[in-house]
Amino acid sequence: MRKFLCLLLLPAFLSANPIISTEQDFKLTEEQKYQLTNTDYSNFYNALPTNPNAKEIVSVFATAKLDKVVGQIKPDTPIKIKELQINEDGIPVFKLNNNQFLVADKRWIYDDQVLTVENVEKIMWIKPDFSLYEQAYVNGVKKITSNLSPYTPVKISQISQTSSNKYAKVDGKGWISLDDLSESDNRIEKVQDLLKSRYQKANYSIYIKQINTGKTAEINADNQMYAASIAKLPILYYAQEQLNQGNYQLSSSLKYIPEVNDYAGAYDTEGSGSLAKESDNKSYGIQDLINRIAKESDNAATNILGYYVTNKSDKKYQETIEKIAGKKWDVEERNASARMAGNMMEAIYKQKGAVLEALSQTNFDNQRIPKDLTVKVAHKIGDAYDFKHDVALVYTDSPFIISIFTNHSDYETISQIANDVYGVLK
Repeated sequence: MRKFLCLLLLPAFLSANPIISTEQDFKLTEEQKYQLTNTDYSNFYNALPTNPNAKEIVSVFATAKLDKVVGQIKPDTPIKIKELQINEDGIPVFKLNNNQFLVADKRWIYDDQVLTVENVEKIMWIKPDFSLYEQAYVNGVKKITSNLSPYTPVKISQISQTSSNKYAKVDGKGWISLDDLSESDNRIEKVQDLLKSRYQKANYSIYIKQINTGKTAEINADNQMYAASIAKLPILYYAQEQLNQGNYQLSSSLKYIPEVNDYAGAYDTEGSGSLAKESDNKSYGIQDLINRIAKESDNAATNILGYYVTNKSDKKYQETIEKIAGKKWDVEERNASARMAGNMMEAIYKQKGAVLEALSQTNFDNQRIPKDLTVKVAHKIGDAYDFKHDVALVYTDSPFIISIFTNHSDYETISQIANDVYGVLK
């Protein structure tokens, strides 16, 4: 009934002359029939597309009758159209600029244009192998060059949806596909590529973690080596926990008795540090002991703190450290991996206590990880035999953990690894 009424009213819309009678005879053209019997959801176009392109191989015909194929158009090829016609069989066809014809079917021809535009304010990160365009990309839009580079942040002000994809406007530069942008900091991916290309060696265990993103890069991160003084990090962490819980105060004193050097996990006092190598029955404040361990890597101070605060490396202490490190950290063998040490340093960073501050000003800040860095670094070194290690928290705008364990290497190599990583994450 609705179509019938439309047929009756059509002359009123199509004629410029006054209506004299609704019973006047008239004949619909093929195009008028098409407009009445098709909706926006039909498979055929009812108007010329803005930027028509072939979705797939499309046949081209000599006439509107579509009775003789004279060629083909390849997928994603722009099409030059002169007009839309309805042939004698009622089929919509496009007449091309060369006077050939093709079926005006949306299943075969797509209109490659910007469909929606959204204003935004956000920071995104460029991925490798990106392309920059003068506009949101549709067929015919050109690539452009700029000084933009992968793994850097850019300010996005618009996102446009085209027929094929979404594109983001980089202020003052151009347009990049959303597929070539990351919502979060992606620099750790560049760090991973760097580690693989330069430091993929069996005698290195390297672990990097950006605190804010939680993303990591690593080489043999779970390979365990003798940790040497890096094993003092768990004791420092546990001491800070006891302070935080109110079980001790920084001013609390602990007595240096013979037993502190004779329990499972105690260090040989002949190693580094300025405290007496044998017990002197004097009392030392916890703040003083923390400073000696962090700044001097003092073995006797470690034994004193460990004896009292960890209750001689009791079961609770060992279970706590294993949970944080991710694996059992044997108090006597002291073997650990770069990841285990990195996890401990991250836990100390989150405590925000006296231990972290002490690790930020040590006697070893002129070597290994912090040697050439221009920002604050909290770190703990470890040396024994051919093992040379360092694990640190580097205070960039996006702080990161860097844990480097080496066997048969040197301090300069550790510094170089740290410099390379800092060069990306600074």
